[in-house]
Amino acid sequence: MLAIDILRWPGVNQAFIFSAIFTTLLSLAVIPIGKRRKFDRKATWGEAMLGAAYVFAVLFLAFGVVPHQFIDHADKNLGWRKDKLVYGPFDILKSDTIGGSFPIVISYEALRDIIVVVIHVYYIGLMIYLFGWWQKRGEVVTKEVATSTYGRPLVKKS
Repeated sequence: MLAIDILRWPGVNQAFIFSAIFTTLLSLAVIPIGKRRKFDRKATWGEAMLGAAYVFAVLFLAFGVVPHQFIDHADKNLGWRKDKLVYGPFDILKSDTIGGSFPIVISYEALRDIIVVVIHVYYIGLMIYLFGWWQKRGEVVTKEVATSTYGRPLVKKS
């Protein structure tokens, strides 16, 4: 029997973990749809509205729900407040204003905000990748034609 019940440990927040995984899976679900759909086929009005609503829902989850769940978890479960300072292992991050040697005072609230920025950067990167992939899905890669030293294409001799 484990001494720690992992689901009751304060470091695990099921709402944050589920929303982050669910949002990533919803984002990546666009890839099989894009592979199945012909790239030159025009979308109907209904398909465009459904796609826009889907993208809006995923963006709302990525930039609204997931960061909120982490902020809520850090504030309520972990107790990361402005007056709680980060000391680090062996007090290497202890500020010089309170007897340490580190020149910056870092609060857990600032650490929480940095993690939220990292969450935003992750989802921005994922969205940029997916938008670029969607735009390039119909491009055909052409094979390079051998060229002479003058830059002209080589012709086979018959």
